[in-house]
Amino acid sequence: MTRSRRLGAALAIVMTMFAGTGCAVIPVGGPFPMEGAGGGEELSKPFQRMIAVPPQRDWDPVQVVKGLQAAMAAYADDPTVLPAYLTPEAARAWRPDGPVTVIGNAPQFSYESKAGGKEVVIKLVGTPVARIEADDTYVPASSAAQEMEIYFTLVRDQQGAYKVKTIGSGLGLLLTVDDLERAYRPTNLYFLAGPPAAGGVMPDRRLVVDRVWLRLRPTENFAQTIVRRLLGGPSKALHGAVGSVFPQGMSVRSVRSGDDRVVVDLAGPIDPEGVFADGLKAQLKWSLNSNNMANGRTIEVQLDGEPFFSSDSLTVPANWREEWLDNTVKPAYFTSRGAVYSLNKDEPGNAVQGPAGQPSEHRDMAMAESGDLVAARGRDGVGGIWVTRIAPDGQWEQWIQGARLTAPSWRRDGTLWTYDLANAAVIRCDPAAGRGPERVAAPGLDGLDVTSLRVARDGVRVAVTIGDSEVRVGAITGGAGAPMLGNFQTLTTVVDERITDIAWLDGERLLVLVQSKDEKVQSVREINIGDGETTQLPTGKRLKSITALRAGSAGDRILAATEDSNEILEFSKDKQAWSRLVTADQGKPFFPLG
Repeated sequence: MTRSRRLGAALAIVMTMFAGTGCAVIPVGGPFPMEGAGGGEELSKPFQRMIAVPPQRDWDPVQVVKGLQAAMAAYADDPTVLPAYLTPEAARAWRPDGPVTVIGNAPQFSYESKAGGKEVVIKLVGTPVARIEADDTYVPASSAAQEMEIYFTLVRDQQGAYKVKTIGSGLGLLLTVDDLERAYRPTNLYFLAGPPAAGGVMPDRRLVVDRVWLRLRPTENFAQTIVRRLLGGPSKALHGAVGSVFPQGMSVRSVRSGDDRVVVDLAGPIDPEGVFADGLKAQLKWSLNSNNMANGRTIEVQLDGEPFFSSDSLTVPANWREEWLDNTVKPAYFTSRGAVYSLNKDEPGNAVQGPAGQPSEHRDMAMAESGDLVAARGRDGVGGIWVTRIAPDGQWEQWIQGARLTAPSWRRDGTLWTYDLANAAVIRCDPAAGRGPERVAAPGLDGLDVTSLRVARDGVRVAVTIGDSEVRVGAITGGAGAPMLGNFQTLTTVVDERITDIAWLDGERLLVLVQSKDEKVQSVREINIGDGETTQLPTGKRLKSITALRAGSAGDRILAATEDSNEILEFSKDKQAWSRLVTADQGKPFFPLG
């Protein structure tokens, strides 16, 4: 589902009473900075707070249901109003926990009398938009989802006022898109790339983004909301796949700001002397900075109001290095007649050294992060995954046998991955450990028609295509010793179209190349894997493959190969157009990893 909203835009400051719907919307800029904090306006995000009002005796059944929905939207801030809409039995039975359901702004209502006029059934028909899970993940509704029907049964109380007796389908909180935009903000949290190793040793110095949707709270600034959620650990999409410096049981006492710094005051069971300090600084810095909470200022960490260390504070300089995000510029390559060439910005470069730079029958090349190994599939009749060093004395060696293997994909730890279609198995090679091809458990893929597998550059996430109509995203869990693929969730599905290629832009966004089944219409969709937000790129010429790379301040690079004209193209986001880089005979562009 394509969503073009940008929820970060400022909301208009208004005050409106909705007659007959039982709610008011008031502008809220708070909470105000704590006494002595000074400055710090970035730590709070102005928002409009929903104020629910109790039902009125003269309201008709539709007005009562509208008021109930408004009370649901305000429930997180004020849970006292909603029970007034329910009968005592319904108030005991209804539960606000579980997923939050989000529908469009214009639901339709109809009602009919039942039980001889003693009951009224209201049918609410709305467009499903999303649900927000208990772990704050945002799951967009499928583009093929049917209209949602929710039934409410109402009865009159002793004073003649309508009360809600039952809420259908086990519904919890029901919000409209306006409620969502008023009260929630998409937020990037950052965790360490891999779970702790034996003995509590922390993993590689890399960060993995975890996108969640957090509710604005009138009782705390948004920076404190972010840190509190960060301490709660990753969402279910990354369980068992990432690490965190912060142990269970930690809490945040406050986040306050001064003219040149943000002070994060923590509490809980952590040993300052044994903590992975750089990991702590990295998680805090980018979780706050990516949400514009501490940009350009030093972050100081305290523990129970005192310096984090016994003799000194723990501080994160405003200009602290960005190696944790792996935004380095990587070279581009392309193939032509089975040979690999470097691809400069304005012109083709030279063929790489060794057999990879010579014409061959190999296809679907993949470059290791180190830049010294190339993997490829063998042509029909040869099969398998072959690897060679980029060196004059390199030789093609068959690492994985099999006639029906997906294109190879390197992980940043130097392991090589593919999917064996004939045996329905994920296969991994770990040359550094001296281990040949081995199966990797992936129970979430059992019984599915997996047609491609791509490991993300963060070394944690994995994307697979199911047939030619679905993309699922999962994660590599279990650590280096016994990895497995898990946590798979559907990212996108298509109807009356075919998915022809996928490519990671970074650990947060995946490109999906889609074309209609009559091959007349084609699109490239950039999808945020955290919440499904989609940007559609124009295509122009008919494309057969795509590849992409995020390179920090250098910006995104998106390359493609054409189907008919043997061209390598590059997409300009500024111009929203593709330009020709080079002609390649049956070639494809690619970057290391991804």
